[in-house]
Amino acid sequence: MAMPGVEQEERRWVDLLSDEDMVFLKRFLLASGTLKELARMYGISYPTVRLRLDRLIQKVELLDQHAGSGPLELRLRALYADGKLDDESFRELLEAYRTEVEEQ
Repeated sequence: MAMPGVEQEERRWVDLLSDEDMVFLKRFLLASGTLKELARMYGISYPTVRLRLDRLIQKVELLDQHAGSGPLELRLRALYADGKLDDESFRELLEAYRTEVEEQ
């Protein structure tokens, strides 16, 4: 169900979150945004939950900053933010993608 005034592109960052990210967000909401409660739910320390949330915030900010980028570039950025691509691989893949886009 689309929210009034929310365009599809504005919601694309959600599509790029991993299942793990979505579960974390759901638990965060169910804990009413209380990190201590979230830490209890996960059975981990408050600082660990805080770090996880900070990383997720950085990922969403990164995706939001590049919202006008193509789907492949956004996917590459999401993988990089998740630590699934190292710096060199990310840069090489992004450069190859941009070169291909320019040639078309």
